Amino acid sequence: MIGLVDANNFYVSCERVFNPALEGKPVGVMSNNDGCVIARSAEMKAMDIPMGAPSFQLEGLRRQGKIHLLSSNYELYGDMSARLAQLLRDACPDVAPYSIDEMFIYLDGFSDAQCQTLGEVVRRRIRRYLGLPVCVGLAPTHTLAKLANHVAKKQSHYQGVCLLTANSPTTAALLKQLPVSDVWGVGRRIAERLAVSGIRTAWQLRECDPKQLRKRFSVVLARTALELRGTSCLEMNALEQPRQRIMTSRSFGKATGVKAELHAALRRHAQRSAEKLRQQKSLTRAVLLFLTTNRHRKDQPQLAPSAMIPLASPSDDTRIILEAVREGLEQMYRPGFQFMKAGVMLLDLVDAQQYQLSLLRPSTKAHPHLMNTVDTINQRMGQDTIRFGMTEAEAPWQLRCAHRSNRYTTCWDELMEAGTHPGAIAAARVKREQQQLARAQRLAQPRA
Repeated sequence: MIGLVDANNFYVSCERVFNPALEGKPVGVMSNNDGCVIARSAEMKAMDIPMGAPSFQLEGLRRQGKIHLLSSNYELYGDMSARLAQLLRDACPDVAPYSIDEMFIYLDGFSDAQCQTLGEVVRRRIRRYLGLPVCVGLAPTHTLAKLANHVAKKQSHYQGVCLLTANSPTTAALLKQLPVSDVWGVGRRIAERLAVSGIRTAWQLRECDPKQLRKRFSVVLARTALELRGTSCLEMNALEQPRQRIMTSRSFGKATGVKAELHAALRRHAQRSAEKLRQQKSLTRAVLLFLTTNRHRKDQPQLAPSAMIPLASPSDDTRIILEAVREGLEQMYRPGFQFMKAGVMLLDLVDAQQYQLSLLRPSTKAHPHLMNTVDTINQRMGQDTIRFGMTEAEAPWQLRCAHRSNRYTTCWDELMEAGTHPGAIAAARVKREQQQLARAQRLAQPRA
């Protein structure tokens, strides 16, 4: 049996854990630079505010107090996701994170009754220890588990936990009502092609001949049809395949044409991409950089330069990638343009554990333990504790986040403070600052 544990309105729920006053109120979380709404509470959905609504159009409602808009707090969300995964690992034999708010659990050898009980226990435990509302879908395959989770969210009589078997009347009724476009893994274009062939529901897809689906569409769609029948076709590791390319890009808080500021932004993105590269144990053969101006500003000259820098040999060393960034910026920078976005993409990735070094070229990992040490310190002490090059906190390219909540679980200076008297809170803050100063002075003293 396979389960899917999915946190409800995850970003909003994380905010409500530390700010209970938001419970029952319309809450939205905005994208980078507070551009548009990317997460909505049930109350905001009921107001017919669509996903992706520009935040400036909602400013009037926010000022009137009818809605609450918050900046993205990805550091908090990421830490809450990690805690969710750890709670599941403590209770389940195997766990495979699928996204920041979705985790697959694998319950081989469990009876249906045991799976149902475990799902209920897990849901209560997460609510108690993390404060997050989750729903659990249980079924013989990943695709049916997705459907079961959807049902658990929409139909209250399941009380957040739904178990579906492959051939039950309940499953058949659900598949006959479900549009094929809502099946996990079926995109819009595939759904349109299926509709031309008369396949409009998940049940009709389930009843199709897999061999014909493979011939006319793809092997992936054939496997989806088998999954709907209860035949598991996805392995646990298939959900965690290494990416073929890694990209980090962000829009700027304010347009800039200053070369040093563009270099700082690209350097930041390159370091983050290199961390992701090492996490999946890969090496990159080439680095692609790009800049774009604001296409909505018709009164300004437009330019979208890019540069690809091949590496002498595959590497995961941040220093080598940063050198490629410097070289690429020299190639594509043009003065007189106001750039609004920058990105770094690592291409042509290879497995670091299987790659054979060339005897004709020197190894790019002269200090193989340096990058591992940097990653370990940043994981323990917080992102960017150690970084390559200084970054100005007020740089124009830094993201706008005027309405970001505190990073309650990862930043010492933003921990939740207990107490109601303002003087007590201020005294605690002063004491903490004094302790930090004393610690810094001790570390600065030369050792004997």
